[in-house]
Amino acid sequence: MKYAVIMAAGKGTRMNSSLPKVMHKICQTPMIEHILDSVKEAGAQRVISVVGYGHEIIENYLKDKCEYALQEVQLGTGHAIMQAKQLEGLKGKTLVVNGDTPCLKSETLEKIYSELDGCAMVILSAKLDDAKSYGRIVKNSEGYLEKIVEYKDASEDEKLIKEINTGIYGFDNEILFEAVKELKNDNAQKEYYITDLAAILISKGYKVKTILAKNNEEVAGINDRVELEKANKYMQKEINEKHMKNGVTIIDSNVTYIDKNAVIEKDVIIYPNVYIQGKSIIKENSVILPQSMIVNGKVGKDCVIDSSHIVDSEVKDKCTIGPYAHFRMNSVVESENRVGNFVEFKNTHFGYHSSCAHLTYLGDSDVGSRVNIGCGVVTVNYDGKNKYRTTIKDGAFVGSNSNLIAPITIGKDTVVAAGSTVNEDVEDGDMAIARSRQEIKKGYGKKYKSK
Repeated sequence: MKYAVIMAAGKGTRMNSSLPKVMHKICQTPMIEHILDSVKEAGAQRVISVVGYGHEIIENYLKDKCEYALQEVQLGTGHAIMQAKQLEGLKGKTLVVNGDTPCLKSETLEKIYSELDGCAMVILSAKLDDAKSYGRIVKNSEGYLEKIVEYKDASEDEKLIKEINTGIYGFDNEILFEAVKELKNDNAQKEYYITDLAAILISKGYKVKTILAKNNEEVAGINDRVELEKANKYMQKEINEKHMKNGVTIIDSNVTYIDKNAVIEKDVIIYPNVYIQGKSIIKENSVILPQSMIVNGKVGKDCVIDSSHIVDSEVKDKCTIGPYAHFRMNSVVESENRVGNFVEFKNTHFGYHSSCAHLTYLGDSDVGSRVNIGCGVVTVNYDGKNKYRTTIKDGAFVGSNSNLIAPITIGKDTVVAAGSTVNEDVEDGDMAIARSRQEIKKGYGKKYKSK
């Protein structure tokens, strides 16, 4: 059995925020969710998040994605482990991961699990050119850990060591919870430190191993907004490079922002200043032009999306969208459509091979195939209390500057004359004209302007 403990109780004072530190976002996802995903991908079957400051915020966000242990008073990393009482006495392997290391990869955590075979504790280490005041990793002649020595206690030779402790560990779970009982807080801070477990286990004859992280940026902790921005850039670079290796063209990866859960197929071209967020899907051969934002949206094959927003909505194959179109609240645009400038769809199904070129709002609407929607058409769907649907059937032609007052049905092969305000159903094949008759007052224009 594989377990994981995520230490997420701290406030993160240097973040200068009312949010718990682990709820700050990297690539639009809170740090703790990145960690949770990574430990599960590495094989963790039970995950305990040790929470403290702002725990309600964390629990309300993650809900039942993990279990929780409350550390009401933060008395050190060892004290945090003591709170995960759900795991006491269980056989298996346990990862202990800081909640502020969101760039950790599942492959690294899998390696820690695997190295625990025949070993009581595994420490993930890193080598730094300038190790500064980090605790140094001191090994014995067999390559196992001899001790972790704090910088202030290190000899001159030990200070030359470049390998440091990252604060990420693996343990034999039963041994971990027995050793935790022996932790002492006889230090200036009166805290219990997880690093002291290494000395306890070595004194009992257990082997403690270190494995070296391949990438120092992956294991970096985040303590302030500067480090948050650095981690965001690192993760975005990793995401973008993954897509490029899979056949996606990104014109400028420095200004292209893609969330880790997005799916993008080969031969998609993404221009600068594009945001693809949430669980978005973009299928092959589509082009996403600058200033576009896709949030939990789907874009089919061979589409062009120009400076438009697609939020919780879908555009199917061979569509040209924008510039400055906005689809939201589960709108669906069927294949071979042209939806142009400043068009907004809300909770609308727009049928096959139809056209809506510009300056239109369709809300709560069902539009058939081969329909033409003129400029400035509005479905008037809200009476101040309730929302109503508009149905426009196949082959209808709705002229410019028309208002369709819902609930209403515009029949098949109908025409709504430009400038009409229509509040009654139009039967198949009919034409609706709902506008006042034009009146000409001879010479009045000249007279009016001369006043």
